[in-house]
Amino acid sequence: MADRVLRIGCASGFWGDTPEAIGQLVNKGNIDYLVFDYLAEVTMSLLARARAKNPEAGFAPDFARALAPHLPEIKRQGIKVVANAGGVNPRGCCEALTKAAKDAGIDISVGAVLGDDLLGRADEKRAAGTTEMFSGVEFPDNPMSMNAYLGARPIAAALDAGAEIVITGRCADSAVALGSLMHEFGWGDDDWDKLSQGSLAGHLIECGPQGTGGNFTDWQDVPGWDDMGMPIVEVSADGSFIMTKTDDTGGLVVPGSAGEQMLYEIGDPQRYLLPDVVCDWSDVTLEQAGENRVLVKGGRGLGRTDSYKVSATHSDGWRSISTLTLAAIDAPAKAQRVADAIIDRCNRLFRDRNLGEFDEVSIEVLGAESSYGANARARTREVVVKIGVRHDDRAALQIFAGEVAPMAISTAQGLTGFYSGRPKVQPVVRLFSFLQAKTDTPISVEVDGKDVPLSLSNDAIKIAPPASVAGEVGNAGADAVQVPLVALAWGRSGDKGDIANIGIMARKTEYLPYIRAALSTDVVKKYFAHFCNGAVERFELPGSNSLNFMLHEALGGGGIASVRIDPQGKGYAQMLLDIAVPVPAALARADDLEEIGDADG
Repeated sequence: MADRVLRIGCASGFWGDTPEAIGQLVNKGNIDYLVFDYLAEVTMSLLARARAKNPEAGFAPDFARALAPHLPEIKRQGIKVVANAGGVNPRGCCEALTKAAKDAGIDISVGAVLGDDLLGRADEKRAAGTTEMFSGVEFPDNPMSMNAYLGARPIAAALDAGAEIVITGRCADSAVALGSLMHEFGWGDDDWDKLSQGSLAGHLIECGPQGTGGNFTDWQDVPGWDDMGMPIVEVSADGSFIMTKTDDTGGLVVPGSAGEQMLYEIGDPQRYLLPDVVCDWSDVTLEQAGENRVLVKGGRGLGRTDSYKVSATHSDGWRSISTLTLAAIDAPAKAQRVADAIIDRCNRLFRDRNLGEFDEVSIEVLGAESSYGANARARTREVVVKIGVRHDDRAALQIFAGEVAPMAISTAQGLTGFYSGRPKVQPVVRLFSFLQAKTDTPISVEVDGKDVPLSLSNDAIKIAPPASVAGEVGNAGADAVQVPLVALAWGRSGDKGDIANIGIMARKTEYLPYIRAALSTDVVKKYFAHFCNGAVERFELPGSNSLNFMLHEALGGGGIASVRIDPQGKGYAQMLLDIAVPVPAALARADDLEEIGDADG
């Protein structure tokens, strides 16, 4: 057992990822497990709406369709499959998959993890005075979905009972990998460090090729974007693992690309909360161990909580987003005036109809670097103006949709780009998160339609993390020169509701003190002042020479509730990487770092 290595490959980073990934991993990956991550909060609301219209719907239909042609080879190789494709109807997904297997002449055992769907208890939660865990707002009147993030033990139980394919509803994204490891290696619910490392392995592969060079800061070094390799982890019984990818494919697995994925969408790295374990990844190290192979170790487990995070979604008015292209002299100024005119005209029409003005307006002139706020420096004669609006009354946004195109003959020359016709009016879907006691969450497991005994450890266990040590702050000296942060670090950003995270990883250990000195929370807050309405927190990961920033109230509500062009903060790290960092002149010369002149970025 000690020498055994389990190979797990991930074929989906979101609902809509390429179905070609399955064949790549099955035919070339030499894997033991094939896992899939389909679900996001908005996905859950879409699936809930689908099931409301059709009780047999509510799961990711792509899963069974894409997997079916590969079932004979999956069966022949003995590959086991774990996917959260069940959405709000795991049994329905199991039935679709069982039918696909039967049609292919394959006898395969299918398990289901149930109990995450708590929508039927909405009235109970409202009556109990449940409030949102971040904003404190009251429980919504009509939630569209309400699902607990379950852990890995139910998945392991289904595998223990003989399931060859396990379908779950909402679970932690990394749990599809951790459950496989708990089953294969017999890890217990108190093997804290192993659970943390297994969760990290799942975290590094859960976004598909985003962990194998996709979205890497050093994009120019990544070959084969047309045939990106899907991620594979080779996990040992002690929890240490190698991050790699399928052979003979595009992509790049190096400490920088793996480290960016580790930092993606985490909060406090010393207390990253998952259903099975509280993770401390602050001392995780990433070491090149061969071509496209990175050794990852050092994750610690600090016990567990006695609650699950529950994410509910609910409708909160309506939104519409339109984009227009303008190529002309003074294009940015003309585009801004066009957008202002549309808003002013609509608000006037609304008042005439007693509709009230827009609840929210977001105008971004793309090409003029609106996303950079006061840090913009572009000069351009060609822009796209994006106008995002929100209103409680759908009728108001239908007026807006009809008033965009008329501006083409009543405002500025060069206005064009009405290719998609009138902008659509869509419901605003907001996220509402709260905690649910594990003992009060009705989790169950079935394999081939039969109940499976399930024993869960729900008591809270707290292990103290190591004391936080303030890292060294570098003094660049009197002869300091300014270099862009991108010359010193890699970066990746993402979202947690209305919170943006920006992970920054120093390219060399000796760069980190100067990065730390330059990127105080006040500096980052000022840099994103046009976006960030809340506090900025900074956390340290000395093992990987990294910093992680959390920007609160920075996404305009986040997800589909936002009317910004980047509602998930995907570009925030790249924007921050343009900021200037003072370093000693001797260091800049020695490492051939390109200097810039503006200390404000």
